[in-house]
Amino acid sequence: MVEFPDGTSAVKRYAARQAYDALLVQACAAVEVRHRLDTVVEGMDRDIERLRVEEALREAGVRVS
Repeated sequence: MVEFPDGTSAVKRYAARQAYDALLVQACAAVEVRHRLDTVVEGMDRDIERLRVEEALREAGVRVS
């Protein structure tokens, strides 16, 4: 996940996470990886789901940086 410089607004951080999650969802669709990013609310559970999805995509051969 992206590190933000000090002073980055909460709105920009939220927007960046949403954009990143949208890319993860597209990648999941392309390689048929199941995800719950569209149902898990923002917070620790979503952070954990994001990590799980990133690892599942790596296992499917998708390079995730």
